[in-house]
Amino acid sequence: MNIVVLCKQVPDTESKIKLLGDNSNFDPEGIKWVLNVYDEFAVEEALKIKEAGKAAKVTVLSIGPKRCEEAIRTALAMGADDAVHVEDAAFDGADAFAIAKGLAGALKDLEYGLILCGKQAVDDDMSAVPSMVAELLGIGQATVVSKVEVEGDAITAHRDIEGGAKEVIKGAAPMLLAATKGLNEPRYASLPGIMKAKRKPLAKKTAADVGAGADDNKTKVIGWSLPAARQAGKVFKGTADDLASRVAEVVKLLREEAKVI
Repeated sequence: MNIVVLCKQVPDTESKIKLLGDNSNFDPEGIKWVLNVYDEFAVEEALKIKEAGKAAKVTVLSIGPKRCEEAIRTALAMGADDAVHVEDAAFDGADAFAIAKGLAGALKDLEYGLILCGKQAVDDDMSAVPSMVAELLGIGQATVVSKVEVEGDAITAHRDIEGGAKEVIKGAAPMLLAATKGLNEPRYASLPGIMKAKRKPLAKKTAADVGAGADDNKTKVIGWSLPAARQAGKVFKGTADDLASRVAEVVKLLREEAKVI
């Protein structure tokens, strides 16, 4: 079978986020963009399945602006064989549904038995696109997957659920699995892999090719805001001799000011 990995480029979680003056979005100036960490787990798992002789090819699929090529090339440098990039201004401001519809439209032109992706993107944390894609394609799915077993067309997914328990889902190809932390340890791209990635096929598609765009949005962002600034902490100094009075002071503030006891 062939495997398609859905990838997204996101801001590095270490980046300092600033908002535009009208609070319509965040300011992209100075942002470092990277491959979504959960998608790295998906890429790694696809490569492991291929290396085990259970898949013939690994294709990366992404929707986004020109800069997304950097994230795509990261996946190619890790070892993916080729990629498809849907690059079109018609996806500017696209919500989860519009992206899912675009991915599903692109997937209809690809041969696959398994689709892998991260369980969520670390920028919006919606965890919505994987299930939407599977539903639009009419195929089986499993999310929050921490272990994958592939035997021919039979696919077994182990899911992390509440309370530390595991749920096991069995299905048949084609199927979509959304990876979570613990599935594997993503490899670093080697220098030869980085060089090879520059020559690997990267097909371009438009919104018209996949039949979707921001016009398909089901939601609208009305504004952005940063979390309220935290108040500075209080430091209580003293010696062992006045420990009792310091404890009494802390308890009083916790009750009367912080109102937590």
